[in-house]
Amino acid sequence: MNFQPFMICCLMLFLATECSHYRTKIHRKDGDKLQHPEEKPKTGRIQEKCHGPCVTSSNCSQPCAQQFRGEIEFTCNQNQWQKSTETCTSLSVEILFKDLNSASHLSIAGPSLPLHILDFRAPEPAAGVVQGLRKNCPLDYACIIDVVKSSEATSGNIAFIVELLKNISSDLSDNVTREKMKSYSKVANHILDTGTISNWAFIPDKNASSDLLQSVNSFARHLHNGNASEDIVDEPFIQMKGFRINRRTSETSFRFSRIMSNTTESILGMIEIPERELWKLPPNASQAVSIAFPTLGAVLKEAHLRNVSLPRLVNGLVLSVILPENLQQVLLTFVKINKSRSARAQCVGWHSRKRRWDKNACETMLDVTNKVKCRCNYTNAVMSFSILMSPKSIDNKILDYITCIGLSVSILSLVLCLLIEAMVWSRVVVTEISYMRHVCIVNIAVSLLAANVWFIISSNFSKKAQDHKWCVAMTFFSHFFYLSLFFWMLFKALLIIYGILVVFHRMMKSCMMAIGFAIGYGFPLIIAVTTVAITLPEKGYVRRDACWLNWDNTKALLAFTIPALVIVAVNLIVVLVVAVSTQRPLIGSSKSQDVTIIRRISKNVAILTPLLGLTWGFGIATLIDGTSLIFHIIFALLNAFQGFFILLFGTIMDHKIRDALRMKMSPLKGRSRAAEVSLSFHVSLLKGQCPHQSHADKYYSSVFRIC
Repeated sequence: MNFQPFMICCLMLFLATECSHYRTKIHRKDGDKLQHPEEKPKTGRIQEKCHGPCVTSSNCSQPCAQQFRGEIEFTCNQNQWQKSTETCTSLSVEILFKDLNSASHLSIAGPSLPLHILDFRAPEPAAGVVQGLRKNCPLDYACIIDVVKSSEATSGNIAFIVELLKNISSDLSDNVTREKMKSYSKVANHILDTGTISNWAFIPDKNASSDLLQSVNSFARHLHNGNASEDIVDEPFIQMKGFRINRRTSETSFRFSRIMSNTTESILGMIEIPERELWKLPPNASQAVSIAFPTLGAVLKEAHLRNVSLPRLVNGLVLSVILPENLQQVLLTFVKINKSRSARAQCVGWHSRKRRWDKNACETMLDVTNKVKCRCNYTNAVMSFSILMSPKSIDNKILDYITCIGLSVSILSLVLCLLIEAMVWSRVVVTEISYMRHVCIVNIAVSLLAANVWFIISSNFSKKAQDHKWCVAMTFFSHFFYLSLFFWMLFKALLIIYGILVVFHRMMKSCMMAIGFAIGYGFPLIIAVTTVAITLPEKGYVRRDACWLNWDNTKALLAFTIPALVIVAVNLIVVLVVAVSTQRPLIGSSKSQDVTIIRRISKNVAILTPLLGLTWGFGIATLIDGTSLIFHIIFALLNAFQGFFILLFGTIMDHKIRDALRMKMSPLKGRSRAAEVSLSFHVSLLKGQCPHQSHADKYYSSVFRIC
């Protein structure tokens, strides 16, 4: 009876010696340099990649560094060797318990050690780990923490630890205490560190991340938390809280917060159990446990989906809940990691059997810029929830189509507007009134045309593929020309209000031109240059994902929004003043005259609204979280087609321009019409009237006191 154990020990010692000798020969044959025993290797892979010709789709393998077992697989892609999988590991059953017992003793005490444990290409934990924990640290499983935390988180070690946690969850979950849960979570936290995220991609088993989530949830399900309602685990990359609840408990919530590395913002999440769900509980207290994973979403791999070509990105915490069987619904609030306005969210639950996110498990209740609220159905198969980010949503596509079509029409309209102004310029600027009016129209059209062109160029510019300086330049010109548009609209409004309020004063044309160009181009240039000078040294001038003014870091966007909104407010006051001055009735006016006045007011407001940029006022509504899509569509329609409105109200509806075009097309009729207009003009001067003035010219006329 004593001879058999002695033979097993000898056999184990012989196999271990032969494998170690064979591994040493492999490394010496490949010429790897031995590392110093006390020096922890920085990586679990060799210095160089595969040698020889790189043929597309061909593969090769290289051994790991001296202190690691396993190998690295490379695949040839675009004439370059790229790492595809890695099994380099320094952990084993022997290493875990080397200071406690030998691996051979574990093999005798429990089941025989499976042969795949001795296969250094794919080391996995086995039943020996379970036996070791039961023998050496059955109360808290703490005897393996130091070994695991001191190991490098290579792809092979991550796979080993996942399998280790999977075995513990399946075989040692009969009596889970808070101490065991803490030790279990510390081991899991080691492979969820932000520094290990990139190594998950090279694990051969693509279900490793799903197995980890399922193992943690399963182990936590068997937790006996007693009567305590407190934090159970508070590790950097895994948190756990537990509560005792019953039907008399008020609405219960679990709040999580974690500040990630390299950022000052917290990733927040909250789980709420509605009061109507708590009424389903029995009178005696039940246990509820919640778990938060800040980084697991980045490595959680879905099973192959036929209708999804790209991986769906997780944009928040992964929150797991373990509830009594009677409860079926929870409310979850997620703070978005990516807070871009284009990052629309979708509430989902992780289906543990299908190994993928299930959109049918949740309903999105609220989706604003920074957070999402979900209502999710809890089942044994769906216990973990999060939010997915859609790079493009249906709403965004609608707005994209409107913007694309509107800008195209706007650019063509502005070009046509400038051509018409050039054709009729000498015929329509016969007075100082019309001269200043058309100077404003031309400069508004030029500014908007240039701004739209730079907007289109910057929208199709890839920051990753191009130079950052080009992005800065395009943002500067877009910013400058949009500001010029608003300041020229401001100058036009000031001319109108000046003509209404100041009656007995006349300003020279040269003075008006100087003031106009100082306001229209001088002020925007000062603001644009100052913004660049302040924010560019901090690399906070442009956004990370687009060539436009930054908001998240330096709030550079305020250098556009504040002047624009102030100008819109001033121009709105001007329009109100115009409306009030137009509605003053004559003494003894009839109802027909009142109707005429109302029509005149409506016409003036309709003409001045696009010319003074009042349509941009709808942008205020789009800045409010939770704004309806209809406001975004109205804002896009009005402003994308602003060039068309300028052509319509500023050019085509001006009867003087129409007359000048007709005269241009027919010279004979044009000369006759010119003589008629000249005669009519002189006769009107004798009578003290101003003939053939548009509504806008009537307001300008008081500025120059022609009549």
